[in-house]
Amino acid sequence: MWEDELYFEDDDAAMAAYEEAIRESKDGNYSGDAMDDDDEDFEPDSFSRRGKSKSQGSSKGKKTTRKPRKPRVAGRVHSSSPAPVPKAQNAKKDDVGSSEADIADRDSTSAIPTPDIGALRVASSVGGSPSIDAASVATMDTDDNGDDMSLLSTLRRREQTICTRMEQLEKEIADLEKKCGVEGKSKSQEAAIDMSEFLAPKWSVPIRANVMNFEWEKLAQACQFDVILMDPPWQLASQAPTRGVAIAYQQLPDVCIESLPIQLLQTNGFIFIWVINNKYTKAFQLMKQWGYTYVDDITWVKQTVNRRMAKGHGYYLQHAKETCLVGKKGADPPTLQRSVASDIIFSERRGQSQKPEEMYEIIEQLVPGGNYLEIFGRKNNLRDYWVTIGNEL
Repeated sequence: MWEDELYFEDDDAAMAAYEEAIRESKDGNYSGDAMDDDDEDFEPDSFSRRGKSKSQGSSKGKKTTRKPRKPRVAGRVHSSSPAPVPKAQNAKKDDVGSSEADIADRDSTSAIPTPDIGALRVASSVGGSPSIDAASVATMDTDDNGDDMSLLSTLRRREQTICTRMEQLEKEIADLEKKCGVEGKSKSQEAAIDMSEFLAPKWSVPIRANVMNFEWEKLAQACQFDVILMDPPWQLASQAPTRGVAIAYQQLPDVCIESLPIQLLQTNGFIFIWVINNKYTKAFQLMKQWGYTYVDDITWVKQTVNRRMAKGHGYYLQHAKETCLVGKKGADPPTLQRSVASDIIFSERRGQSQKPEEMYEIIEQLVPGGNYLEIFGRKNNLRDYWVTIGNEL
């Protein structure tokens, strides 16, 4: 409460003092500043009445000599709600109502503005739910679009920042390569290298197809081949290899490889079959099934870029070689050249399942000018004067 508050014996004494103060203010006994809302009204008196007993404050029916104080309002602390009026100073209903109206008028400038809900209209039907008019919808759409545009602008600025940073890093890399004596490749050279992987040799015949549903009969009617080379995607003994083997191609069960009509494609000639260790027996069975006789094999010793042996994983021993079995069917090709190449290839290991170029050279030396077919081929195996069939071309 206030520092200069008065105490009365009971409510009747308080009401009498209040009514007397009102009459005196109307009669002009107080100056005009008595009812003003100046800061002087709230200045503390030279003495305080706190701590005095109720009998020291006043007696019943005794006229008070102090100006009636208006209750402090929340406008002094920038609030929209007035402070509660003390119970001992409750006035009549009409007077209180007018006093509250005056307080509301004075504090209208400091009150928090109430949201405008005029845009909302309630459905006239009973139980209807509030709806929003067209103006409100347009405003909401504008706000949503504004948020989207703001997000888009932010993302574009981030993109520009990243691009700028990438350019700076490329420049720093180029400067560092120049300082270290490393000659970097230009973008045009890199593009040319990348495109070379997708350009087939001029005289090659690549056929992208699934070997399981390819029309082999039509190919056999169109051409009979002198040499057939195949690198079957043998299915490993385990579906989930645990020796560090990562297979990047689809494997085929043995029954699928057996179903290939290889016997239709060749009457006289050779077949070369790349084989893994646990498929030797199966490869010999396929040769016999297709009408071939085993005659030789070629061993590829894998090397690193430093010309050292490139050892890989194996079940019992570390594997550093691959074997290609050679079978023969019918008569010798007319252009056959014997003893022109070795059965050992020392070549660098490259991409996964990519076979050495020397293998194609051996075949072309063995049967020069022949008709060559490769099954299960890839883009990196395309070669002039070869027909290559595979689903990764």
